[in-house]
Formats: sequence, structure tokens, C-alpha cells
Amino acid sequence: KIYSKTCLYVIHQEEAYMTQEEGWDRDLLLDPAWEKQQRKTFTAWCNSHLRKAGTQIENIEEDFRNGLKLMLLLEVISGERLPKPDKGKMRFHKIANVNKALDYICSKGVKLVSIGAEEIVDGNAKMTLGMIWTIILRFAIQDISVEETSAKEGLLLWCQRKTAPYRNVNVQNFHISWKDGLALCALIHRHRPDLIDYSKLRKDDPIGNLNTAFEVAEKFLDIPKMLDAEDIVNTPKPDEKAIMTYVSCFYHAFAGAEQAETAANRICKVLAVNQENEKLMEEYEKLASELLEWIRRTIPWLENRAAEQTMRAMQQKLEDFRDYRRVHKPPRVQEKCQLEINFNTLQTKLRLSNRPAFMPSEGKMVSDIANAWKGLEQVEKGYEEWLLTEIRRLERLDHLAEKFKQKCSLHETWTSGKEELLSQKDFESASLMEIRALMRKHEAFESDLAAHQDRVEQIAAIAQELNELDYHDAVTVNARCQGICDQWDNLGTLTQKRRDSLERVEKLWETIDQLYLEFAKRAAPFNNWMDGAMEDLQDMFIVHSIEEIQSLITAHDQFKATLPEADKERMATMGIQSEILKIAQTYGIKLSGINPYTNLSPQDISNKWDAVKHLVPLRDQMLQEEVARQQANERLRRQFAAQANIIGPWIQTKMEEIGHVSADITGSLEDQMNNLKQYEQNIINYKSNIDKLEGDHQLSQESLIFDNKHTNYTMEHIRVGWEQLLTTIARTINEVENQILTRDAKGISQEQLNEFRASFNHFDRKRNGMMDPDDFRACLISMGYDLGEVEFARIMTLVDANNTGVVTFQAFIDFMTRETAETDTAEQVMASFKILASDKSYITVDELRRELPLEQAEYCISRMTRYVGADGTTGALDYISFSSALYGESDL
Repeated sequence: KIYSKTCLYVIHQEEAYMTQEEGWDRDLLLDPAWEKQQRKTFTAWCNSHLRKAGTQIENIEEDFRNGLKLMLLLEVISGERLPKPDKGKMRFHKIANVNKALDYICSKGVKLVSIGAEEIVDGNAKMTLGMIWTIILRFAIQDISVEETSAKEGLLLWCQRKTAPYRNVNVQNFHISWKDGLALCALIHRHRPDLIDYSKLRKDDPIGNLNTAFEVAEKFLDIPKMLDAEDIVNTPKPDEKAIMTYVSCFYHAFAGAEQAETAANRICKVLAVNQENEKLMEEYEKLASELLEWIRRTIPWLENRAAEQTMRAMQQKLEDFRDYRRVHKPPRVQEKCQLEINFNTLQTKLRLSNRPAFMPSEGKMVSDIANAWKGLEQVEKGYEEWLLTEIRRLERLDHLAEKFKQKCSLHETWTSGKEELLSQKDFESASLMEIRALMRKHEAFESDLAAHQDRVEQIAAIAQELNELDYHDAVTVNARCQGICDQWDNLGTLTQKRRDSLERVEKLWETIDQLYLEFAKRAAPFNNWMDGAMEDLQDMFIVHSIEEIQSLITAHDQFKATLPEADKERMATMGIQSEILKIAQTYGIKLSGINPYTNLSPQDISNKWDAVKHLVPLRDQMLQEEVARQQANERLRRQFAAQANIIGPWIQTKMEEIGHVSADITGSLEDQMNNLKQYEQNIINYKSNIDKLEGDHQLSQESLIFDNKHTNYTMEHIRVGWEQLLTTIARTINEVENQILTRDAKGISQEQLNEFRASFNHFDRKRNGMMDPDDFRACLISMGYDLGEVEFARIMTLVDANNTGVVTFQAFIDFMTRETAETDTAEQVMASFKILASDKSYITVDELRRELPLEQAEYCISRMTRYVGADGTTGALDYISFSSALYGESDL
């Protein structure tokens, strides 16, 4: 049997045992019915113990007279050895043996009243029964303890508690409350409902109820029958001592089972905590692995700087990046935040359950994840900057390529046929006038050629810039540019050769028509001016601000201001042609209709002039359309700036308010939690403003707006601030939750927490939620700690295990509560296993499965090592090393 060893209360000798009022007076006679009940009960009680020694008694006052069985009884029930008995059969031998037994009883703090060895040796029934009752009180009833009551009162309270739920049972004493037998049946049913069907018992059948209880107790509980049902029922007031003796047997029979149940519950609780912590660890490892794998996959994509050849392809990359920012990254931000929260919660639970701190797998620490995330954000920022730079480059390339094509087309149009013209030998058969005309014509061509030198240089410069900007079709550009340059060199050579030829025959000609020459000289520059004007009027442009377009408009206005002077030049040039016609008409000269000095005709000049006048309003329209576009861009800038200038300070204000709420000590932690939850809801509700700003930012990027002078906030600033705000509110809520968990688990009052917070805030001189070691030392001294260097170093290893050089508020709270916290220990778990193992140093598989729920039993079996002691049996398990491993005290 397993007897209660957990709650022993010291009782004064005067209260623990029978006093004179409770004992047998020498002159007082027992009630015959009571004496009969006591004889039967005490005899059965003695035999229940003597059987363990292989003997028994038949007559209680006769069989104890020589003191031998009395000494044997005391040895059995106490587990101790008494002095060696005298072997003689004479009276003084018997008295000596009885005195040895009585001396032993007195050594246990029992005050024997009116009981002497002579009365026992003489077979005095009253004294013998009194002595046996004293032994029962000391060894069977004294150790009973229930809620700070002991002995008789404790046994009575235990009976009342166990029978309270049963109908027709009201235990108030140890005599008439037991006459109907229902109280005994209720005790049995409460602990072993499989032995008695209580619903079938009747209050009007006391004998049947009593016999049922006696039979069940003797058969299944190893409690001998100590009473007769008829004696109890027929006695007005059954003997109290007999009833107490019998009921105490039930207490000892069931108390061991309750203790085993308590031990099993403790083990189940400890194992449940361990299993829950292991599950949290597995979830952390899984989530950390997934997040790190996502970062590992994403970084190479962001590091890829392979530029596309077209603007459309680069804009698609920009759109893919926006999808990453809007769709793929936000859930990962939440996972990262949740991972930190789970890690902090797990560490708090491990501290509260006195378990070693959780150390994630290599590379999966919170700091590792934070570093990986930081690397991701750095690559992400560089990727976005690269995208925008590449788009600007492609935009510039497209503009330069189009400009290159336009200038090349104009130049090729101008040079078309010039090589054939310079290669002609027309001067060999020309007249004097024709020779002179050819000479002047060649001079005009040279002037025109020199005027086009600037365009060729522009073409070469544009080609060089396209090469420097890594234009995708640079091969074609270079080939075309090289062709133009080669042709230009050839034109220069041919021009020089023709001049040399004409100069050789120039002396052969005397006169030149001055008017044709003057027309050609004035018409050619004017024609070049008109070509340049038409080129400028059709020139493409790209601007990014209203100031830039205003500069172009100003230049255009200046050009328009020169048109009156240009018109005068046109009229003067056309006047030369009019004078030629007038002279020819006056002197009857037949004109061939061709100016020998130029291919330009008055009609060409008029047509180009009309073209210039037509292009001017078109240029005006293009510039005004660009003004409207830049004004729209300015509105987008102002619209974005107006929101950003509100959202940016709002985020900063909320960060400061959250800091004030977390540092506030005027209310309870629940009040802080409610305030933080309200802040969190407000922040979530504010998300629509961030989304609207994202929309405006997207419109700005689609409009190729890359700067904004109206605000210092960029979308990246807002995103970073928003993510920091979400992380801060989640982390702060988690810290308050952990404080509540610590307060509830450690039994800390709100006033204590406020006092801790006030002390922490006072010495948190930097107001960053952390104390330096010097500030922490000053805080401890202010709270009454007498600190030496060694003691302070020991405390710092507790509050700053990672050697970060600071003490957080959570670490401060853990330190202040650690010394007084009441938690399960490895020793307590070992003691519980020892109870289940019946005081053995090992435990068997059958015992675990019998005493623990199936899940916890299999958990222990799978993790316990084989017991290697010499006293072990087959299949014995080592619960001591297992208990130590639960608290990190072994390498199991």
C-alpha cells in the first residue's frame, strides 16, 4: 500500500493522543456493546498487520499478555526494530516485554494515561483495549492531514469531502452517521465506482448496505471485516473508536491512490508543457526556413541587372517589381513580424516553465533572419534605382536614335547626287558664261558644304553618345555614321579637285553675270537658314519640368522675332531675281531660265518660306501640348506631396505615441493592451491612405516623374516608415502580452509591475527602452541590493545572456521575479516518478501505462533510457536522467 507522505503536521502530545477524558478510567466500565465492537474491530485491525509477520491473535487480552506479539505488532506497523524481548515465561519476563513495548510507544510522543504493564500482563481487557486504541491513534490516525486539520478532525473532514455529493449521506461524527451503511458505500463508490452500484442502495436497508461495504472492502480493498452489521444497527450509538479504526483503513487504502493520481497529474502537466514547447519550436523552424528560402530565391532576381533593349521590356520589369512590392512582399513582412513574436512568446514560456532557452538551428536565429531581410531590402533598393536609371537611359537612347535618323536622312537627302555633280566634266565644253557660272556655282556649293559641316559633326557626336550609352543597335548606327563620314571625306576631295579644274580655266572667262552670282550667294545662305529653321522647328525635344519647356518656348519666341528680318532677306533675294528679269526684258536677253550659279530657284525659296511659316504654328502647338503635360505632372507632384507631407508626420507621431503608451505606468497592463489594440486598429484603418499614396506614386512613375521639390518624403521613406510602424506596434503588443503572461505566471501584482516600470523608466536615461550596465547597477542599488563586482557580474549574465551590453525591460522583469517564482523543478518531477514507481530507482513500462494517460506514457517510454543499476529488472527505465533532461540538466 502507498501511504500518504506529503502532508505531515506536528501536533502537541496533549492533542495527538488519548487524554484522560478520552481514555479508560480505572473505575469506569465499558458499555458491553461498545466493548464487543472494540474487541472485534481492534482484533481484526491487529491481525491485518500481524498477518504480514505470519501470525495473528485470537483473544486480544490473552494473546498480548507475554508482550511478544505486542512488540511484533509495533515492529510491523512502525517498520522499526524494538529491543530484543526476554525469552522467559515468568511474570517479570512478561512485564519486561510489555514495558519495552510501552516505552517504545512513549518514545513516539504518546502520553499513556492509566495504562501499566501489570494490567496488560494480568489480562485487563479495559486496559488492553485502551492500549490498542492508543496504538491505532498514533500509527493509523495521527498522520491523517486534510487542509490543516489532523487526526480525528482530519479524518472526519476527509470523509465529509468524499461523501458530500452523495444523497442520504451526512457524516457529522464517527457513530450514528455510519449506522445505515451508506457513508461506507459512498466512500468506496467515490474511489472505485466499478465495485458498487450506489444508485441501487436503499436507506431502509442498513444491514444490507453495511454487509455490502464490508464484503467489497475485504474482497477488493484488502480491508478485513472489523465490525458486525447487526451490532452497529442494533446499538443506539455505535462505538466511535471502532468506527474510526475501520474508516481509517479506507483512508490509507485510498490516500495512496490519490497521491499517485496527483503525481501522474504533475507529470502530465510537465510533459504537456514540454510537448507544446516542442511544437512551437518546430513551427518556428518551419516558418524561419520558408522565409529564408523565399529571401534566398528573391535576392538573385533582384540582383539580376541584365538590361533590356527596349523601353517596353524595361517598363514590364518595373511593373513586375511593383507587383513584388504590392503582392509578394507584404505577406512576408507579416511572416517576419509573426516569427519574431512567436520566438519571444516561446522564450517567455520556456522561462516561466523553468526550461532552458530555445536555440534555433544554425542560421535560423532571429538575428540571422533580420540580417537576411536587411540584405534583401538593400538589394531591393538598388534594384529599383537601377530600373529607373535604365528607363531614363533607354528614354535618352530612343530620343538620340530618332534624332540621329532624322539628321542622317536630312544629310543623305542633301548629299544625294553631289558626288556625281562634282565628278562632271561639263566645263570642258561650256562657254565663257557657262564656265564662270560653273565657277560661281562651285563656290556656292563650297559655301553650302561648309554650312553642312556642323550637321556631320552633330551626327558623329550623337553616334558616339549612343555607343557610350550602350545602344542595342549600335552596329547599324556606327555603319551609317561611318558611311556618312566616308562620303563627306569623298565630297571634300571631289570639291577640291573640281575647284582646281575650274581655276585652271577661270582665266579663259572674263565676265560673270553679277546678278546671278549675287542671287546665288544670297539665296544659298538664306536657303541654309530656312533648312536649319525647318530642322529646328521639327526637332524633337524631351523635358521634365515646366521651367525646361518654358525655356524652349522662350527660344521659339526669340526665333519668331527674327522672322521679319528673314522676310526682308527673302524679299531682297527675290528682288535680285526680279532685277534679272527686268534687265533681260529691257535689253531683250533670252534667258535659259536656269541660274548658272545655283540650283535654287525663286520658287524654291518661296516654297521653303511657306513651309517655314507653316511649321511655326505647328511648333507652337507642340510646345503648348508639352506645357499642358508638364502642368499635369506638376499637379501629380503637388498631389503626391500633399498626402506625403501628412502621412510622414502621422507615422512619426504614432511611433512616439506608441512609445509613450508602452512607458505609461498609470494604468494596468490590460489598459495598456487595450490602448495598443486601439492604436493597432487605427493604424490598420489608415492603410487606405498608404494605398492611395501608392496609386499617386504609380501615376507619377508612369508619367516618368522622378523628382518632387514639394516634399522631402519619397514613397520609399513612407514604405519604410509604415513597415517600421507595423513592426513596432506588433512588437510592443507582444511585449505587453509577455508582461501579462509573466505577471500571471509569477503571481506579480499590478502595483509591483508599476513599481518595476517606474524604476526602469527612471534609470532609462536614454529613453530607448533599455538600460546600460551602469544605469542597471544604480537601479539595483536604489532598490536595496548590496552589490559587489562578482555578484553584479553574475546578475548581468542572467539579464544579458547574449552580452549585448544593455538590459531590456522584459529581462529586468524576469530578474525581479525569478528568485521568488514558484515553478516545477527537476527534483519535484523525480519525486513524482518515484511515487509512481513505488519508491524504486527505476520505473517499468507497465507502471507508466497504468498511471499516466496513453499519450504521455508513450512520450516517456520513447524518451527514457534503459536503467543500468544493479537493482533493475528487464525493461526498467531511468526516470531520473529523463527528469533532468526536461530541465536541461543532462545531455539526454
